[in-house]
Amino acid sequence: MTAPSTSPATAKSTWASRTVVNTLLALVALYTLMPLSWLLVNATKNNGDLFGRPGFRLAEFNLFSNLADLFAYQDGIFGRWLANSMLYSVAGALASTLISLLAGYAFDKYAFRGKEKLYGLVLLGILVPHTVISLPMYLMASQTGLVNTYWAVLVPGLVNPFGVYLARVFAESYVPGETLEAARIDGAGELRTFRSVALPMLSPAFMTIFLFSFTGSWNNFFLPLVMLNDSALYPVGLGLFNWNATLAQEPQFYAFVITGSLLSIVPLAAAFVALQRYWRSGLTAGAVK
Repeated sequence: MTAPSTSPATAKSTWASRTVVNTLLALVALYTLMPLSWLLVNATKNNGDLFGRPGFRLAEFNLFSNLADLFAYQDGIFGRWLANSMLYSVAGALASTLISLLAGYAFDKYAFRGKEKLYGLVLLGILVPHTVISLPMYLMASQTGLVNTYWAVLVPGLVNPFGVYLARVFAESYVPGETLEAARIDGAGELRTFRSVALPMLSPAFMTIFLFSFTGSWNNFFLPLVMLNDSALYPVGLGLFNWNATLAQEPQFYAFVITGSLLSIVPLAAAFVALQRYWRSGLTAGAVK
């Protein structure tokens, strides 16, 4: 039995379609990578070359001197902003992920009155933009004395409705009810059943939700802008925004802002490279459901 032959007209049409699609993809990739390329090139220039040379043309290599000046300015305030961002992102994402897993697991494995209505209410939170609720959260933080503290940024970040949704999807797919029943018959309590049986099965969900939470916390800008007045508590994005706002009066900040912006995306890129396979599996699981 021989394979059916492809007519010349069909082969020509297929080749043309692939050429068009690959060309469009190449253009989109070039457009997407252009800002990052500009950032990489210009982070190596001093202030004079930033204005004296075109944006994508290399000049004298000053990246290391720019880094030294950046971390030395104002007793290393930029390093403090990076540390603050790591605190807000890592600690906040770990706590948010654990809460989301507990909530999603409970919604899937337990029966209680009003469960689906409560779950629908949680899902409504996905539709509400964070900027809309920032002012009410500021008023509540002001009444409790949390404004201008680390807690003002950490506490609101603990709530992640999309994480709860993903956790329920993963719990339904990865944690069989028979396994939980067997653990209960062996005498395990509910907390131990979750910690020793369900949580290891939910490790892909943990990494996926952690990556989403980490990215959201690292890029969070409006909430710290509303909550924080002390520059020592700023995350790196808010700190760079303040420097950028003073460029007209302080032109030497151009090199600081560009070099700092390049450094600020390194943790995000590292997290995506390390955890991208979990992120893709999370999106696939959500799409199936």
